[in-house]
Amino acid sequence: MTTTERAPQLPFERPNVLEIAPLYRVLRREGPLVRVTTPAGDPAWLVTAFEQAREIFADPRFGRSHPAPKQASMISDAAVLSGPQGDYETERASHSRLRKLLVPAFSANRMRRLGDHIQELADRCLDELAAAHDAAPGEPVNLHEFLSFPLPVLVICELLGVPYEDRAKFRDLSDRVGVLDSGGDAQVAMDEFAAYMGELAEAKRTEPGEDVVSDLVAAQADDPTFTDDDLGRLAAGLLFAGHETTSNRIDLGVLLLLTDLSRRDALIADPEGRVHGTVEEILRMSAPGGLGLLRYAHDDVEIGGVIIRTGDAVIISTASANRDGSVFDHPDEFDVDRKPNSHISFGYGGHFCIGASLARTELRVVFGTLFRRFPGLRLAVPAEELDVRSNRLTGGVESVPVTW
Repeated sequence: MTTTERAPQLPFERPNVLEIAPLYRVLRREGPLVRVTTPAGDPAWLVTAFEQAREIFADPRFGRSHPAPKQASMISDAAVLSGPQGDYETERASHSRLRKLLVPAFSANRMRRLGDHIQELADRCLDELAAAHDAAPGEPVNLHEFLSFPLPVLVICELLGVPYEDRAKFRDLSDRVGVLDSGGDAQVAMDEFAAYMGELAEAKRTEPGEDVVSDLVAAQADDPTFTDDDLGRLAAGLLFAGHETTSNRIDLGVLLLLTDLSRRDALIADPEGRVHGTVEEILRMSAPGGLGLLRYAHDDVEIGGVIIRTGDAVIISTASANRDGSVFDHPDEFDVDRKPNSHISFGYGGHFCIGASLARTELRVVFGTLFRRFPGLRLAVPAEELDVRSNRLTGGVESVPVTW
């Protein structure tokens, strides 16, 4: 479904990976919802304002499925959040079933219990970062390779029951799944990803463990409609989201703190008192990707003075909403004392990210430890020189060269 409307096309040009596109500020002045063109060339509504973003997140008249999938606007060629997902008739029931199944595995209490172990894993990563630095004195070390990537992978692998030694395989699959202009390879990669997780699930049937994939396998006994394909794709999605998003937040959090060393030094001076606010500001301000979260209207709905018709695509820009000056004073300033900090980086309402507690736990461990271990940590190159992954759904950077 294409359009000839002259509407701005996502993703918008941005100055660097730490700033969102200036066009968002312009569009917010036009209204909370504006017409845009997706990377795939199709029409969509872009939600730029905080109030309307929360409203749509919480409104059951919006979903990830579409009443006529073949007529739906597509977002990109990526295999994740690129178009309709799920069955229109059963989406709400399926979503409730899966959240009921997964909430215990990702509960805040469980994450608190995991905290000490995540600290051990982070310490191990930082030991390897230090060893790499010592092995080549004076040379920059890529923090992404030694901390931002391996730590979330270690954590999500243990939680799901995935062998860490397979990380090269699913790193390749994750990279391919999220390519916006893959020419079809992203879907091939997702099929391979789901097949890999399906093979792991089959092994768990014989030797179950205390992990999420084993829980999903056990759930099939109680729900025959939860197919092997459903399980494989759900598990692949959890593995993809569980490390990609947190990895990017670590990278961008480090960049936010090292591009203004007064932020780094304030955290070093009072790590316990400032780590919570630091993490929440990193979550609010960091915007790794240049798109947003996709919904389709299941009914005609009026939001922000705009009539959204049944089947219309809606892209919620949490990055823009999190810098809405009507909600956040001085929204482009990094303020760890911001209260309340009611950002929507994890969504809102019934679709609030199930992994939010896990991500927050990992980020608090990282930023409560990194600068205690390396108080002189600094960037080896200007942030503007970093290679931004603009053709990836999850965005981010290829490397974070540091020294101390």
